[in-house]
Amino acid sequence: MVSGGETVRGRRAGWSSRDCHNGEDERLMQQTGKREGIEIREAREADIPQIREVFLASYGPDYTYPEFYDERCLKKLVFGDDTLVLVAEDTLAGQVVGSASVVLEIGAYTDLVGEFGRLVVHPDWRGRGIGKLLMKGRIDRVRNRLHVGYVEARVVHPFSVRIAQRFGFAPVGYVPLKLRYGSRREDLAVLVQHFGSSLDLRRNHPRIIPEAYRLAGTAMENVGLDLDAVVDEVTPSYPQGEHFEIQELTQEGYSSLLRIERGRVRKRDIYGPLRLHYGFFKLATSRSGYLLARQDGRIAGAVGFTHDDHENLVRVFELICLREESVRFLLGELVRRARDEMAVATIEIDVNAHAPRMQRTLLELGFVPAAFLPAMAFEQVERLDLIKMTRVLLPLRPPPLNIPSPTGEVAQLVLGAYAQREVLSRIGVVVDQVGLFEGMTQEQVRRVAAMFSYRSFEPGSKAFSWGESSEEMFVVLDGKFAIQMPGASDHVGVVAPGECLGEVAFLSEVPHSASAVALSAVEAGVLTRSNLAQLVRQRPDIGVILYQNVAKGLGDKLCKADSLWVSGRDRHRGWYRAAKK
Repeated sequence: MVSGGETVRGRRAGWSSRDCHNGEDERLMQQTGKREGIEIREAREADIPQIREVFLASYGPDYTYPEFYDERCLKKLVFGDDTLVLVAEDTLAGQVVGSASVVLEIGAYTDLVGEFGRLVVHPDWRGRGIGKLLMKGRIDRVRNRLHVGYVEARVVHPFSVRIAQRFGFAPVGYVPLKLRYGSRREDLAVLVQHFGSSLDLRRNHPRIIPEAYRLAGTAMENVGLDLDAVVDEVTPSYPQGEHFEIQELTQEGYSSLLRIERGRVRKRDIYGPLRLHYGFFKLATSRSGYLLARQDGRIAGAVGFTHDDHENLVRVFELICLREESVRFLLGELVRRARDEMAVATIEIDVNAHAPRMQRTLLELGFVPAAFLPAMAFEQVERLDLIKMTRVLLPLRPPPLNIPSPTGEVAQLVLGAYAQREVLSRIGVVVDQVGLFEGMTQEQVRRVAAMFSYRSFEPGSKAFSWGESSEEMFVVLDGKFAIQMPGASDHVGVVAPGECLGEVAFLSEVPHSASAVALSAVEAGVLTRSNLAQLVRQRPDIGVILYQNVAKGLGDKLCKADSLWVSGRDRHRGWYRAAKK
């Protein structure tokens, strides 16, 4: 391979840009999927050493999928019925210069979902349209075998996103820190393309939680669907269960679990690439297992998951329950183990978009809607939408700035949801101090908190200034703000953790009558007028409590202000009398 690579590099040096990129060659590629001197074909056994070398030359020794450096694994992929592996061959040199694959069964059996991945072009042949040829070759060969094509594209280098979008894949999600690449982790964009009758078989009107609505609408628009999702505000989450004994599945318990019908074969809330009925030994060989919840010696429920210790990723693929109290208990226990015992970076669950109860439960356990996947799973005679919900157990980083549109807009939606998740967790710490939430149920508090974004202030910085218009109201989570009147030498009041800031101008839609200056480092939740209007429109029961609490808080502030004024007046009179004497 080394000598062959040197020969081809020598050939490339003799090529001119006219030979590589002239308009006639580009038109030939678009019409026929061919470029002069390059053939796209299915991989053969003889190609395996060269495929390995292309990956090694492109990614070095630390590629995130080490099986592509193992010739035995590559051979299994080349000959496997559930995998399509293509190569791009330079026919003049007889050299493999690129490769790409499709895993044809990434969902449950017969879901007809294929993952387009591992597209690689040797560094010496990049910029010649070979990636486009490989993408077109894959689509042409599998479009009659699939209903849904699925791509998880790296965003650090936007080529993967651009080529997927160019060939009809639509962005529907964004998963932070999923891919391990050497010593760092990378974000992935999720894109899909539908083939054949997939959308004709789709079940309409998924029922989704409000926190998934904007992502669902964006994803549906991107794939060419009308937004038909129904926002479910009222379905509660699964109740908190206690007094369960946790146990890992063994071969002895397999048949007992298999007899449980609910969740395994009907009313499925969670979908994944495996099922219990595939067999205990297949589960074991795929590094998958189940946690069982037992009560009084009997199985109350189970959750199936796969742990990828190379990627530091846990994926939940099945939930089985006899008692609904076991659901939250099992998922919470899995999150705890993933965080404390497995050192996992990301947990991923594909949830039925018609199961708002499960969506709400996962949201309360710290998960965020990361992708909306139309018509992703087969259920009897229909295709169901799924919501990919993820929990990231590491600190998030800002995304790359060069993510192509419209994938960039989807990324901002998901990362914005994670920012709101941070606010929700912070508000949970001080919820008893926040007068805005007085009299609300836990569900109502979570619903209001989900509308806030997060903002931090350095000492001396201003949240707003006198005379400015107001589109935001703040809830102080940590630190203190001083309220300053124009022309005054000292502040007239202090806003402490748990208190609202700027609510008068916010509600009355008049300019601020004072300035708010951070006395220390301050963390605050921010509620915009548009988000408040949306919340009150959807949940008038919450709106009534909010306005009552804001009015009460405003009254308390006025009482404090009167007290300070009286105290100041009395001090002034005392000074005046003393001076007069």
